[in-house]
Amino acid sequence: MFPLEKNAEFTTVLFDMDGTLSDSFPGVSGGILYALEKLGYECPPRESLKDFMGPPLLDQFMRRFKMDEDTAAEAVRLYREYYPVKGINEQSPMEGAEETVRSLKERGMTVCVATSKPLKYTEIILRNFGIEKYFDVVVGATFDGTLSGKPDIIAEVLKRTGAAPEECLMVGDRCFDVEGAHACGVRCAGVLCGYGSLKEFDSCGADYILNGLTDVLKIAG
Repeated sequence: MFPLEKNAEFTTVLFDMDGTLSDSFPGVSGGILYALEKLGYECPPRESLKDFMGPPLLDQFMRRFKMDEDTAAEAVRLYREYYPVKGINEQSPMEGAEETVRSLKERGMTVCVATSKPLKYTEIILRNFGIEKYFDVVVGATFDGTLSGKPDIIAEVLKRTGAAPEECLMVGDRCFDVEGAHACGVRCAGVLCGYGSLKEFDSCGADYILNGLTDVLKIAG
């Protein structure tokens, strides 16, 4: 599961955001705790909220806290009260993020973001990190829910770039990235620097399992 031979077929690399390019757990978990407190739910330990890193917020509020859809939608609304004011500043670039995307661009690769995080927040964070200039296409979720699932987001990146699925590599830190990529016929590298695990990547069939972001340079470009 650790083939690190460079693949000349790759022309396009797609990156997830939370847990891949951004160490965003402090801000995301802060928003979740804020929403739960406002709704009168008992707040769990912050560290137990790492399962929110990856899936769409609405789905995860419903799954984790057994909320109905209306309550989960209100939780998402409350989360979005907190996140733009505080949470968006409570994060930092993942180690090796700038080096990796810069090197891929220098090698002539098309570099993209494919994330379930809302596009508006994603663009702000990329600017704050000073790496927005390296990306050819950035696709994130829409606030109205018309674009939220990972397969749809990856498909939108393929549409905008015109890249064939077999030419693309998705890089992410959760099974949702692997499953979304495979649904589009794209190979996926799971990075262990984020919120997933070796067991998770093995069980969902990641094509590559990498210790960190700079390992992407060993297989792409």
